[in-house]
Amino acid sequence: MPMLEHNALVEMFRERPELAPRLLATLLHVDVPPHAAVAVVESSLDQLMPVEFRADLVLELRDEREALVLAIVLEVQRDVDPDKKFSWPTYVAVVRARKRCGAIVLVVAPDAGVAAWAAENIDLGLGRGNVEPLVLGPAVVPEITDPADAEKETELAVLSAVAHGNGPSGLTVVQAALAGLGRLDQAHAMVYFQLIWNGLREPMRQALEALVMERQIEGEATFPPFVQKLIDRGIREGELKGMREGRLEGMREGRIEGKRDTLLRLLARAGIGLTENESARIQACTDVATLDRWIENVLGAKTATEVLS
Repeated sequence: MPMLEHNALVEMFRERPELAPRLLATLLHVDVPPHAAVAVVESSLDQLMPVEFRADLVLELRDEREALVLAIVLEVQRDVDPDKKFSWPTYVAVVRARKRCGAIVLVVAPDAGVAAWAAENIDLGLGRGNVEPLVLGPAVVPEITDPADAEKETELAVLSAVAHGNGPSGLTVVQAALAGLGRLDQAHAMVYFQLIWNGLREPMRQALEALVMERQIEGEATFPPFVQKLIDRGIREGELKGMREGRLEGMREGRIEGKRDTLLRLLARAGIGLTENESARIQACTDVATLDRWIENVLGAKTATEVLS
């Protein structure tokens, strides 16, 4: 059974089919033919192909006269699968023959390694023909860090969080995406939140949990209510229960002390040791922005020097 992450990404394009040609043009710089409508028509492909050769989604672009101008075979790929190098050319050939129009493969691959593999040229034989999949991966999906931009381009913000949520700017990217979820109905927002959450590694989850708890203590409702409830429930049910109680107590004693506590816990989790001077530097810091920057620096850092830069 496909994972939630796979289905959620497919549904994103099923419900917003115009997203695919727009991202082709803006992120991959493809000359998409002028068109007036985009429609999901994956059933047409299913009728022509056996089960093992069914694509995730097929989209049709039509111009103002209802003429087909392009077919997009969309595939969500979270892992390397050598079989796809044989099935993707099949998708293109069948759709092109059936629709009598140009056809391309568009792969959504949140992982950088999978994206690089998916983008490799597929030689059909003796160098006489080829298929070049177009790939939406971390290299082309931008890091959306402004909540205002995330509200305007929520689906792209979600893709950004999935692609970059564990990177150096991950916490900021995820915050922006969660802010953008506020404009959606709760059913869609919860699916997108779960998609983002499932893709986060443990250090980033801990940083997000700490941030949500801090906002709760300070009375700042910057995340959709269900996000706060789900994260809070996860903390209670996980091994962070005791840590949460200690962290909350520290936050009650003061915002600065709470941030120091969060930073020290993340450093310990990351296995980064501190010298006496570095520990004293943290204890002496009273600047909120500096502490926030150090907390974000823990993600991906290997030494205390990198964190306290």
